[in-house]
Parts: sequence; structure tokens; C-alpha cells
Amino acid sequence: MNDNKITLADTLYSWRNALDRELDPAEEFPLRSELFSAAQMASHGKHLAARHVLSKRGGPDRLLARLSENAGIIAATCGELTAAIKAGRQITPASEWLLDNFYLIEEQIRTARRHLPKDYSKELPRLSNDDADGTPRVYQIALEIISHGDGRVDPESLTRFVDAYQDSATLKLGELWAIPIMLRLALIENLRRVAARVSDNRTQRDRANTWADQMTETAEKNPSDLILLVADMARSGQAMNSAFVAEMARRLQGQSPSLTLALQWVTTRLADAGLTIEQQIQAEIGQQAAEQVSISNSIGSLRFLGTMDWQEFVETMSAVEQTLRQDPAGIYGKMDFATRDNYRHVVETLAKHCAHTEVAVAEQALALTLENRDLAAGGLDERTRHVGYYLIGKGLRTLERRLAVRFSPLESLQRNARAAPLSSYLGAIVLLTSLFTASVVRHAWLSDVDVVLLALIGVLTMFGSSQLALALVNLMATQLTRPHPLARMDFKDGIPSDASSMVVVPTLLYSRDNVAALCEALEVRYLANRDPNLRFCLLTDFADADREHMPADEELVALASATITELNRKYGQAAPGDELRREPFLLLHRPRQWNARENAWMGVERKRGKLGDLNAFLRGGAR
Repeated sequence: MNDNKITLADTLYSWRNALDRELDPAEEFPLRSELFSAAQMASHGKHLAARHVLSKRGGPDRLLARLSENAGIIAATCGELTAAIKAGRQITPASEWLLDNFYLIEEQIRTARRHLPKDYSKELPRLSNDDADGTPRVYQIALEIISHGDGRVDPESLTRFVDAYQDSATLKLGELWAIPIMLRLALIENLRRVAARVSDNRTQRDRANTWADQMTETAEKNPSDLILLVADMARSGQAMNSAFVAEMARRLQGQSPSLTLALQWVTTRLADAGLTIEQQIQAEIGQQAAEQVSISNSIGSLRFLGTMDWQEFVETMSAVEQTLRQDPAGIYGKMDFATRDNYRHVVETLAKHCAHTEVAVAEQALALTLENRDLAAGGLDERTRHVGYYLIGKGLRTLERRLAVRFSPLESLQRNARAAPLSSYLGAIVLLTSLFTASVVRHAWLSDVDVVLLALIGVLTMFGSSQLALALVNLMATQLTRPHPLARMDFKDGIPSDASSMVVVPTLLYSRDNVAALCEALEVRYLANRDPNLRFCLLTDFADADREHMPADEELVALASATITELNRKYGQAAPGDELRREPFLLLHRPRQWNARENAWMGVERKRGKLGDLNAFLRGGAR
């Protein structure tokens, strides 16, 4: 297996470069190496991981600049091709692919710029290998994937390649998330290289057409001057590359016998390099076919990148994810993606501030869950057995101490402020108030103000400064404080039996129409959320009154109860193997109590009171 093996088209193209002195020596080949199957990609992934050496130093962010350069070359090439079509000139199939899908390439370039913020690549591990030129490791991986697929990204090959690579070198979470954007950059890079060759091919064919037009016209009007025209072409230093030779042969072969002089000169020039016109024509055909395949594969892969489920890919490939899924409480795997991703981000942040790898951080958090099983360890046995307790809960400080995490002074201040929010809030107000008051008092003292007046100024200034300090602290709190998302379970496949839930509608009963509307709305909620482990409850009070019992009270409660019973008869069902009938609807009603402050009989604390009483009822502390 030879990683540097190139196709026949590339070999012929290298001959063309040797003959073309005007061609830029820095022109790069398309990303086209030996085509690998999925099994070969896995083997290549292991080989590549063993060869890659990480650099201990950072480097400049070249990816954004390269993206802009690639976008400019592709746009310029498409502009030239559009002009050629308007002029009635023939273009190659690869050129047609490029023009037809230019809108998609532009969209992908915009997406790449949006997902690749400035200095983003500086955070990614870089390679110190000579051929990597200090670029991020994950970008080199993307180049290899594109190269050995000739622009085609296959899900199976991609998965097996990354999985095999991580057998020897584990990728960080940031690198796994960067794979789609790096693949997009690599595909755009490949399109740029092919576009450059398409542009050069177009230029050479145009030169051939120009000389052929002149020779044809000269052969018709004054054949004796044809030798002078051929001499002019020889003096021009025109390179005999495949595109020029193929187009010249197409235009001149089978024409006037006098035009054979030009073809003979071309044949002589090629013979000096050991080539023939037929070989150059075949080389041109092979190059056009290869360019068409590369462009079509790259375009198809760009479409694929937008449809693949990268969340599933990252979780499948992540070693941190596999470690956290060993959660002894068995909760982590049942959480939704956003919660799991939040856990992984905490692991990633901790790894950046300590000497441990991301996998080691996750393993330490897992080890703590196994050490704190008894009630004496944390007081909440079930919580301390969940890995999240040490990532986003009160056990985070324990994990940080074990990892010997070191934060910057500013980050330490922010973390301490979050740990004691009330003290930080009040302390900031007191500090600002003191500073403002002290500055005014000092200014007055320097102006030789009387002591009594100075004290009065201090007191008055303190009141005014406290209001200013309060406003500033509130403003800073809204700008600097970050919300912390609550952990959530993933119930997309339904609510499990051990997490039965209830939808509660706190409301008032005051008329027959009101009761009918409430029960109808409750039925609609049920129909939109038909889950066997979800119940719907009307939590009701009577309207405020000057007496404990009103004439219509019993009738309203009876009507509500009858309607709920009818709904349960209509929608209730017995679970398989369960003799009890599951009834999805429930009515919970509270009587009025005297409120001396409101001077009325009413439900205690209305809506908030109903919810509080419900919680107490569910915990067995109220009726």
C-alpha cells in the first residue's frame, strides 16, 4: 500500500507540467490518492495515527485565509467559464459541473465562514510533521479522507477511519466536532485545485484556438506565410501541454495539407520529451474524466455533509461519551442530547485547566461515583451515584480538587461569585457604594469642609451612591451572568413508568359554562399528549365569597366530577397484564378558607397555594 501513489491521469499531468514552462510551479494536484475501501481506510487510519506527532507549540490560523483564497479562485474560474459560454466556446464536462453547482459551493463557503470563527483552529491540536506544516491534526485527517476517496465522503469509511485512528490516538471532543467543518474546508480546497486546473485547461485551449484560427486563415489566403506563423508560435515559447496539443490536433487534423506543417512541428517538440500527439490526447481525455469525477464527488459530498447526523457521529466516536455512559446510576444514557453535551463540555473545560486528558477527567468523575455510595458520603445516595453530581452539581469542587485544576485569577473570581451569589451581589453593591461615597467625601475634605458638614455630605452621598451602585450591579449581573441549563431526561420515546408525570391546570370553578370549557380544554391537552404514564389534573378552587358555602358550589363540583368521570370512561384503559384501569384524568378541589386580610372566604394563596398543597399532598403531608 503506497499512500503517495497517484493515478495515470496525474502521471500524464506531471509530464504536462514538465513541458509547460509558463505554468505556475506552485500549482497543486487535486486531493487524489489511491482509492481505499472501508477496510483499507481503517488500516490507513491506524497507520496515520502512528505517524502523526503532535506539536507542543501553537501556530497561526491559516484556514480562514486559505478559505478566502479558495473562494476567490473558484469564483474567478466560474466567471471565465461563463464568459467562454457566452462567446460560444466549448467547455469540458468538469467545467459544466462546476458552473451548474456554483450556487451550492457559494453556500458551503458561507457556511464554512460562519462555522469557522477567527482563531478557531488555534484551539485544536497541531501536528509537527514536516508534511503537515503546522496545520490542525483534524484538518490533516480530513485531507486524507478526501484524498483517498477522490472527493467522496462515505459514512462507513469515515466512521471506520476515525474509529481506527482513535485506537492509537484519541481525538479530543473539539476535534470530533470540527470534523464536519474540516471536511467542508477540504472539499472546497479540492474544488479550488480542480478549478485551477480547469481554468488552466481553458486558457491553453483558448491559445490553441487562437493559433489554429490564424493558421487556418493564413493557409486559405497565403499558404507561403504559414511557416512564418509556425515560427512565431515557436518563438512564443508555447508549452506543448495536453490541453493545447489536444485542441490543436482537433482543429488542424484533416484540414488543408499545408496545415500539416504545424502538426509536424508539434510532433517534433513532443518527440524531444519522448511523447506523441496521441499520448497527449489520451492524457487530456484522462485528465478531463478525472476532473469530472473529482468535482462530482466533491459536490455530492458537500450535499452529504448537510444531511448527516453529526450529533450521533460525535457521540459514537467520543471516548468521553463511552466513559460517561458507564454511569453507575444508569441515568446519563437516558438524558437528552443537550444535557449530555453539557456534561461533555464540562469535561472538556476541566481538561484544559489540568494535566489530565479528557478521558482521564471523565474516568475520575466516574471513580467518584463508585466511591460515594453510602449515605454518610454525601447524604443523598442516589445523587452521588450519578456522574452528573460531580460535573454540574455540588460534587464539582471535589472533582476539581482531585484533578488539581488551576483556573486563571479572573475565572477563579467568577467561580467564587457563582458559588456564593447573594454574598457576591451584596458585596459588589457595598463596595461600589463605598468607593463612590469615599471619592465624594475625600473631595470635600480636600476642600476644607467643616467636620459636621463633611459627615452630612457622607451620609447623603451614601444614599445616592447606593442607588447608583445597585443599578450598576444589576446591569453587570444581566451582562455577565450565564444561565445554567437544568439537566433533562430524554422522553422522546415516551415517559417511562418510573417517571410518571402529571399536567396540572390550576383554575377556578364559578359557572357551568366555565366547568365545561375547562374539561374540554383538558381533553384537548390529553389528545395532543397521549402517553400512558401522563395524567391530566384540574386543580380547582371556588371563587372568592363572603360565605364558606355558596348555593351553586355542590352543583359545580358535581358537574366537574361527572365530566372527569365521563372522560375517564371514554379514554381510560387497562394496561396489559394489569387488572387496574388507568384513568388519565383527575379532579382535585380545595374548599374555601377564611382570609382575614382579604376579608373573604377563598382558596389559600390562590394559584401558588394550590400548587404548594398539591406538592404536599403528593408527599403525603396534606389532604
